[in-house]
Amino acid sequence: MSAGARVIVLAGPSGSGKSRLAARLAAAYGWPTLRLDDFYRDGDEPGLPLITEGANAGLVDWDHPGTWDHEDALAALRELCATGSTEVPVYSISESRRTGTQRLDLGGASRFSAEGIFATEIVEECRRAGILAAAYCITQHPVVTFWRRLTRDLREHRKPPMVLVRRGIALARAQRQIVRRASAVGCRVATGDRAFAEIRDQEGDHALAP
Repeated sequence: MSAGARVIVLAGPSGSGKSRLAARLAAAYGWPTLRLDDFYRDGDEPGLPLITEGANAGLVDWDHPGTWDHEDALAALRELCATGSTEVPVYSISESRRTGTQRLDLGGASRFSAEGIFATEIVEECRRAGILAAAYCITQHPVVTFWRRLTRDLREHRKPPMVLVRRGIALARAQRQIVRRASAVGCRVATGDRAFAEIRDQEGDHALAP
């Protein structure tokens, strides 16, 4: 039974390595990943927050938590912990909308990762509910994060190139604030390598055989 599973929350700036760490944990321990960014709202939903300054002013501010469905994400996370499976959205960032749903099953795992740029928004609620195994804010040098984010977003055609460049510059400037916010809710600030090493030390010899 997966009932009683607990979550490792991976927060941090876009491009910092959250997905990479989640993939490493999946490969080492068989822990599935709940992609919190799939809980974005559709781009045509009324009342989404907009960018108010700079060259991207007037566009939807996808780095604002108001573009993200907090309650849906938290409900899915709680259901995973309680029952071991849940229905999650499939989200197209390039189209700014949900394109379907899929079933996420823990397959008997007692841990799973939940990663996304708004992961800090659920840390305190998970802690109060007793389902938080650990919370990390994954960071790299702002230049490394900027380059990783930009190359990924261009490769995946997430938004028009100039929008991505301008967004990347704005996020690089905001990185310290993002990290401070995560630290304030109790996230351990670390690189992906450091976080993996700490989790490995805690789990001991429970890694999957190669």
